[in-house]
Amino acid sequence: MFKIGKRKIGNNFKPLVICELGINHQGSLSIAKKMVDLAYKNGAEAIKNQCHILDEEMIDEAKKVIPTNTNKSIYSVIKQNLMSLNNEKKLKKYVEKKNMIYLSTPFSLEAAKKLNSIGIKAFKIGSGECNNIPLLEEIVKFKKPIILSTGMNNLKSISDSVRIFEKAKIKYALLHCKSEYPASPKGLKLDFIKTLKKKFKKAIVGYSDHSKGPIPSISALAKGACIVEKHFTDTKNRKGPDIVCSMDPNEFKIIKEASEIIYQSNGNKKEISKIEKKTANFAFSSVVSIKEIRKGEKLTKKNIWVKRPGKGNFPAKKYKLLLGKISKKMIKKGNYIKFRDI
Repeated sequence: MFKIGKRKIGNNFKPLVICELGINHQGSLSIAKKMVDLAYKNGAEAIKNQCHILDEEMIDEAKKVIPTNTNKSIYSVIKQNLMSLNNEKKLKKYVEKKNMIYLSTPFSLEAAKKLNSIGIKAFKIGSGECNNIPLLEEIVKFKKPIILSTGMNNLKSISDSVRIFEKAKIKYALLHCKSEYPASPKGLKLDFIKTLKKKFKKAIVGYSDHSKGPIPSISALAKGACIVEKHFTDTKNRKGPDIVCSMDPNEFKIIKEASEIIYQSNGNKKEISKIEKKTANFAFSSVVSIKEIRKGEKLTKKNIWVKRPGKGNFPAKKYKLLLGKISKKMIKKGNYIKFRDI
């Protein structure tokens, strides 16, 4: 378990569903605020942004690299959609004024320093930095919880990052992730959530979802994800490389409600509830007479059987124990067999 602010996150607490704005706001503070308002209206607890400082993050060669989900270079995409640090400070204040958690992903050491300077409570590290050992070694020095996505990585590279966190005694979460935009359901491999839980005992485990629709996120929650992160937009009509795998307010609401139902449904101790006991009164069966039984007559398969309701002295499981017993009195057909009858 660890806390972001006052919010406890772990196996024994309600899952945290993070609305990632990413670059869906196109760098606009007003659009970002509109998205925050809709997320908040539908019960969101956490908003995540991305902190980009181009010159600290990329070299000019990035102008030639085209991501799979756009026809523009990664440099151009980020340049056109990044939010200024001043506006990020305003957005953080706006989010926290609503008593929501504000998270942001630094894509460079300078970005991490800037986020720390504005009082970020935890760092969300993207999959691209999961194996960025030099950056992680610097970020842990801020002594704040880290949520790490693990797309494009395997257990070996994840383990390298975990060693850095544990050496620095940092509380951390690992998010299973498929870094495709959108990610096909066929390759999501959600059972890896259980693998992460088994391998990394100190980790809080969750899922970063880049697929279409709410179902994979809900499936991840059912498999034990304590955190679900998914891109969020106010409307699917917006342009942007991440809109295709973003949830709108209605889809967020579905995931949020599912997270609460799944949390309430968890538990592995089997016991009969008070309501079940009432249900058992009509659902269970009792031993009853199926024909009139005379005084002194032996109870046999021909004169007793099991029928509902289950309020008789002898439940169905006692049926065989009564066979061969002698009736002390006359028992009419269709009556419970009672203690005083034998």
